[in-house]
Parts: sequence; structure tokens; C-alpha cells
Amino acid sequence: MANKTYDAVVIGGGPGGYPCAIRLGQLKQKVVCIEKAELGGVCLNWGCIPSKALIAASHTYEKILHADAIGIVGAGKPTVDAPKMQEWKNGIVKKLVGGVGMLLNKNGAELMRGTATITGKNTVEVTLPDGTKETIEAKSIVVATGSTTIEIPTFKFDGKTIIGAKEAVNLTSIPKRLLVIGGGVIGLELGCVYQHFGAELIVVEATPTLLPGTDPDCVNVLERAMTKRGAKIYKNAKALGYEKTATGLAVRVEITDDKGAKKTETLETDVVLVAVGMRPHSKGLGLESVGVKVDERGFIPTDKQGRTNVPSIYAIGDVSGPPLLAHKATKEGEIVAEVIAGHKAAKDWVTIPGAIFTDPEIAVAGMTEAEAKAKGFEVKIGKMPFAASGRAMAVRETDGFVKHVIDAKTHQLLGVHIVGPSASDLISEGALALEMAAFAEDISMTIHPHPTLGEAFGVAAAHSLGHAIDILNR
Repeated sequence: MANKTYDAVVIGGGPGGYPCAIRLGQLKQKVVCIEKAELGGVCLNWGCIPSKALIAASHTYEKILHADAIGIVGAGKPTVDAPKMQEWKNGIVKKLVGGVGMLLNKNGAELMRGTATITGKNTVEVTLPDGTKETIEAKSIVVATGSTTIEIPTFKFDGKTIIGAKEAVNLTSIPKRLLVIGGGVIGLELGCVYQHFGAELIVVEATPTLLPGTDPDCVNVLERAMTKRGAKIYKNAKALGYEKTATGLAVRVEITDDKGAKKTETLETDVVLVAVGMRPHSKGLGLESVGVKVDERGFIPTDKQGRTNVPSIYAIGDVSGPPLLAHKATKEGEIVAEVIAGHKAAKDWVTIPGAIFTDPEIAVAGMTEAEAKAKGFEVKIGKMPFAASGRAMAVRETDGFVKHVIDAKTHQLLGVHIVGPSASDLISEGALALEMAAFAEDISMTIHPHPTLGEAFGVAAAHSLGHAIDILNR
């Protein structure tokens, strides 16, 4: 017999789970959110939020370091008080995590601390912190258990010299040398942070390009910037293992050249950051015992309403499959809540924008040029370089551009790719334009305020039409 009965139980209080529980509460559903660790999940505690705080700090450091170039002299070379920076970063995290608890409470969603196991199509057993167990019965169960860092067998985490993202955002000293295994989003974001703070950066990426799947024009700008700052980047390279030396770590790397020939190099470093991706948290939940399908990678397939193959059980966020993005998880949480409450809702978005907080930033929405051509579109490209932007010059961040991928026949916008200052903020206009099925003329005719970085969005559209004012047209 169940101890408690609810309309819905949400397993996990991360960026998918807590919005789902809040929305269920708003829709007058009796809901409980079960969390075994800290509210906010990876995103708030050691992912999105703490990493962006450190990224902001590294940008401030870089600005101060070169302030004499704009006539601000006498500041001297800044130094990093890493423990104080961590205290500041942790304060942000604590405030946001506390805010999540308050929002759950104020919206009528109950919070339960413990570890959940699905024991039936409508039952969940919760092991409470004191070891006692409680059974919950619910009409609907939402799995929002997220993902965690993938560990390489030859680079087992020790929390000090071999670390993952969780340790990387909690360093209390700046490493002199940092080797990043993985040229994806997490590795490059954190790599740029510590490079700005003075670390010698090495990146080892197994594929032929950094940030696989990202517009290559954007990636090239980032790679040039990182290399200019002193980074050594090895592509088509695999980290084989390491040995401790008197001066740090010696990492063996196998590099494949363009002709397929392999050679092995030994790279010296002090800290290795393993950033080869995330794996879903789907094991140990009892999914198999109730017949919920889980694919070979551990993801839980769902339909457009977020349902698994078991109608009473839903999955949202990272555990339900790529892209592993907090804002995707949040939107799925809201949709599932509305479905459970009897509303018409579905995952019918046109695009899920992505933001990469490297230096310079990269942000994307919609199709790349290659993807559009592969789907049979004849494309036109509109581009506005930040080198021609007065605002970008004023903030001394002129690397990059705004790039529009346009259907040459209809002029409908197919994709937006931005590399440069505030790309993560500018992409929202691109996402809205794609959702609204905007045409290049719509964007070009929209008056963008001057002098702003956002002007580049309008100029790029005009450029695709051949009548840009601020740059030469092709």
C-alpha cells in the first residue's frame, strides 16, 4: 500500500525536473519532486552557472590586463585570488539553488530528499537520507535524472591532477599547464578560462576538427584566437595514457596525419581535464523492470509529448537524448507538465539554439550551410564581420561575424551562426526569426538600434540580399 499518492512524481530536481514540477504545481496538479543531491542539478551546481561565472571573471581579468591599450594605465598586472573567486562563484550557486527551493514551495510543488527507484508503472520507492524507505503512488512519473561526466579508463579521476568538469570549476589554484582531452564545448570553455588566467593550454581532440558539427567558419575563428593566445591544438589525436614525473605529468598522445600515418608524442602538463562528453543517468532507476525502453547509449526514447513506451512514464532533459542542453530540458519539462495536466502540448520547436561560451563565443540556431545543401536547398549567405562594427571596435572584440544561411529561392532564413562578442545573447533573435519563419527581408527591414552588436544581425540579412550599407556586397 502506498504511503502517499500524487498526480505526478518528478525524479530529479535539475533544469528539467524543477521547471516540470513548478509548472505542474501551477496547473494545480499534486506533485512531488525527488532529489538525492542538490537542487539545480549539474547546471546550477557544477555546469552552466559556475562555469559562466568563471568565464566572466576570466574576461574581466583579460580586460584589465590590456587596459593600457585604451588609455587606462597604472593598473599593473592583475593577480588571481582563486579561493576568493571560488567563494564568489559559490555564492551565486547558493543563491540560485535556494531560489529553486523557494519557487517549488511557492508554486505548490513538494520537495522530497532521497533516492528514487521506479517499482511499477505508477509507483516509486524512495530511500530517504536516514535509510528508511517510502512508497509513492502517482498517475504519472517523470524521469529527469540528467547526465554525468564520462570517465576514460586510462585517465581515472583523482580530483587533483586528473579532473573532470566538476573539479575544473572548483580549482583553488590556477594550473601552470593544462591539457584538455576533448575539443568539445566543455573542454574549450574551461580551457579558455584557464588560458586567460595564464595557464599554458594544450587541447587533444580525436576528430579532425574542434567542436564537431559546428559551422566550420565559426570554429576557424575560435581556433585562430586560441592559437594566437598560445594554445597548442592537436586534432586527429588520442590521449593514450600518462605517467607522473618529477615536474608534472607526461601524457602520451597518438597523432594521425592527413595521410593516415601515426606518430606518438609525449606532452608535459600539470593538470589533465577530461572533457569527452556526458553519459545519461538511466541505470539503477528500475526502468527495465517496468519495461521502459533504453537505447544502447543509455538514453530513454520519447515521443513528441515526452512519453516513453510506457504511457504513464515520461522522460525529459539529458536522460531523454541529445542535445544535452539545460534550456532544452526546461522546455521539455514544461511541455510534459502541460501534457500530464491534460493540455495540448508537444515538442514542436523549429530549432534549439546553442551557445558556446569560449572566447570568442559561438552561438548557433537552425541549419548549417552544409546541412541546408544536403537537404536540397540552394543557399545564399549573408555575413557581417564584427571588424566592421563600431560597437565591436569600442569594446575591442572584433573577431568573428554574424552569418545567415538563406534559401536562395524564397529568401527564408534557414540558419544563423555567430562567432564573436555576445554571440550567446545575439542568437535569441535568430531563434525567434526561425520560429516565426522570417525572411531575409523581414530581418533587414527591422530597425536595429545603433551602435550595437545586434546591428550585425540586420546587416547580415541585407548582405544576403545585396544591399548592405555598412559593408561591401558580393
